[in-house]
Amino acid sequence: MEDSVEEPDPRVVHAAAGGDLAAFEHIVRAYQVPVWRFLRHLLGDAALAEDVTQETFLRVYGRLSTFRYRSRFSAWIFTVARHAGIDALRSRQRRDRLERASRAAVTPDAALRTEVAAAVASLPPALRETFLLVEVVGLNHREVAEATGVPVGTVKSRMFRARELLVAWLRAGEQGVRARGL
Repeated sequence: MEDSVEEPDPRVVHAAAGGDLAAFEHIVRAYQVPVWRFLRHLLGDAALAEDVTQETFLRVYGRLSTFRYRSRFSAWIFTVARHAGIDALRSRQRRDRLERASRAAVTPDAALRTEVAAAVASLPPALRETFLLVEVVGLNHREVAEATGVPVGTVKSRMFRARELLVAWLRAGEQGVRARGL
């Protein structure tokens, strides 16, 4: 797990909200990679994640004046990213992720990464986004609650359920390999 995302100086956010393009560029540079990484895992498609990351920052630019400093800026920006990602999921036709995973390279490391990616992709969307925000982005439970608009207890139960399903998925895969004698 990586460290949490750094919070920008509130003066930078105020300046960007006031139209200062250099300040907005500072925000984009600080959040572009973490937002893309979150969206890449949420969407399961790096190219689509690039497009949705751009869409996220267009939305952030247009909505900066609505940020009220009641939560961390990182939680707010990941909320915007989450909504952009959900919109992208709804608008695109879903592909069969397991079929794509089976075509991936078959080195042991690649096979494990593919299996883990397929396991994460198999999670229901609410569990997947919570898992990704905690384990990939590095937000704490309170920050995830702010970003997703659910109580902290719901975040905790979603994390528990996501981990439970991931372990079950991976164990089922191990049993299949043993049954085939591999």
